[in-house]
Amino acid sequence: MENYNFKKGLFYSILGSLLISLQPIIAISRPSVIDPYIFGAGVALIEAIIFLPIFLIERRKIKKQISNNPLNHEKYDLLLNGWKKRENLQILIIVGVAFSFIPILLYIGFDSAGAINSSLAMKTEIIFAIIFGNLIFKEKINKIQISFCFLLFFGVLLSVTQGSFDVLSLNIGVIILVLTVFLFTIIHSLTKIGLQKNEIFSSQVVFIRNLFSGILLISTYFLFFPLENIRILLNPENLIFFLLMGIDYGFSLFLWYKALTYFHIGKITIIGTLTPIATAFFSFLLLGEIFTWYHLIGTIIIIFSIIMIIRQKEEN
Repeated sequence: MENYNFKKGLFYSILGSLLISLQPIIAISRPSVIDPYIFGAGVALIEAIIFLPIFLIERRKIKKQISNNPLNHEKYDLLLNGWKKRENLQILIIVGVAFSFIPILLYIGFDSAGAINSSLAMKTEIIFAIIFGNLIFKEKINKIQISFCFLLFFGVLLSVTQGSFDVLSLNIGVIILVLTVFLFTIIHSLTKIGLQKNEIFSSQVVFIRNLFSGILLISTYFLFFPLENIRILLNPENLIFFLLMGIDYGFSLFLWYKALTYFHIGKITIIGTLTPIATAFFSFLLLGEIFTWYHLIGTIIIIFSIIMIIRQKEEN
């Protein structure tokens, strides 16, 4: 990995995981008048506004590198203009379209499943990461990894069903979240291709993605909802939640992409296993949710399974 940096990768991974742990709590805490559709639209636009200056600053830094390092001119020029390549344009468009509806699904799932179950359900990401790692990046999968993927899924089921394993009565929010994890794991895998080739950079991806998503969602929202709902966005009390989620979601995504630049995805995933614990702590304090023994046992199984899966992956 050309840009590997342990300290930077560790810092971005830990901070990003902490922010991710707060997302279900912010989403669930919002006023009921803010539906998932307009919440997704407003949050995306706020993220785009936040990351426009960051994007411009990073572009300026890259231009300075071109001027100051004539020997590495091609490297920095590719990073600055690589987005114009057809394959990278396709990635950015796919990311923009996909993340127009993925946040909406997330918010629906959070509302239905609750913060703790949501955080645990999203740990299925490693299962899909293993699958797409094999399909896209030709990464090897062995029987031990497959076994621990099943154990991880067992841990998730144990937690979200509180030991009943009654799949037929499984909370619809959990099902929606697992489907959403499946979708955004594909998108992150595609984004990783451009990032690791140094043809696009993290703030660029975050800005373009959210600008595209915000415009698309706002322009289509009023096809399905009355025009007076614009007041939801303009209400100061509601705006606080748009800002909180926009800042949290945007910076966690930015930190995720930064971590991918400096760190192996396996190490990022292991650090991310701690998010259910942080979510449980904050949801107990702020929402009064109870972290049960089934949640605890399931979390331990999930963390252990992910560590073993990643260990096998690194050995491969």
